[in-house]
Amino acid sequence: MHTTHSSLVLAAASLLLPLLASAGSHYSPGVEGLNGAVVPPPGVYYRGYAVHYQADHHDTLPDSEARVDALANRLVWVTEQQVLGGDLAFEAIVPIIRKDLQLNSGALDDSAWGVGDVFVGSVLGWHGERWDAVAGAGIWSPTGRDNEPADPGLGFAELMLTLGGNLYLTERKDVSLSVLSRYELADDPDVEDEFLVEWGLGKRLDSGVEFGVVGHDQWQQGAGDAERHALGLEVARFWPEAGLGLNLAAYREYKVDNDFEGDLVRLVLTKAF
Repeated sequence: MHTTHSSLVLAAASLLLPLLASAGSHYSPGVEGLNGAVVPPPGVYYRGYAVHYQADHHDTLPDSEARVDALANRLVWVTEQQVLGGDLAFEAIVPIIRKDLQLNSGALDDSAWGVGDVFVGSVLGWHGERWDAVAGAGIWSPTGRDNEPADPGLGFAELMLTLGGNLYLTERKDVSLSVLSRYELADDPDVEDEFLVEWGLGKRLDSGVEFGVVGHDQWQQGAGDAERHALGLEVARFWPEAGLGLNLAAYREYKVDNDFEGDLVRLVLTKAF
């Protein structure tokens, strides 16, 4: 009986590495939406991403539940320097993550919180009359604790490449379409590459409030077959005089293979210094 229980726990734990960062990658889809591919003007910015994810369905693990709460602290410095015609920026992300996991009717029940793996990278941002573009690269370092299934770290480093664009569909720039893609390559041969796209179609009102439809799509590459797709709504407001912005979004996952399927809520605070 003890051997059977231990084997079940180990098998379940091996499937938990993808949690929050789907299919084994660090980046959690759904944290960017409207205007996600726009690099701001030169300056220093803080963005705090508060994310809540909850799911009670897994296509290979019956009677399982997962809850993840995270605060990703992102510091961005957009310099006056230009490279290849684009504004040069640097960024760092320090996530604080709590996971609550229950698998196979309690065969595995684990909770933990702490500082997750840290990201450091650089970005180039371009701006046109009715478009913006972004390209970047950075490294997720295995700084977080990763001894137990619910621990915040993943236990491997990862290169993340970014490419995206923002198109203004009207002369007033009050209707925009943003597409932001990420490609992640791990230094662990057992972890497949990940490709994901986050997008948003938004309308800005004269009051400054912006709202729209958002979504994300993620595919595991190589021999993996995990994927994740979600749709949602987002509302945003930026107050230029205070250098302050708020974004609120909610997503429903409508198709997920080989992972948990649930709902995500995101609140983002932006402060320009």
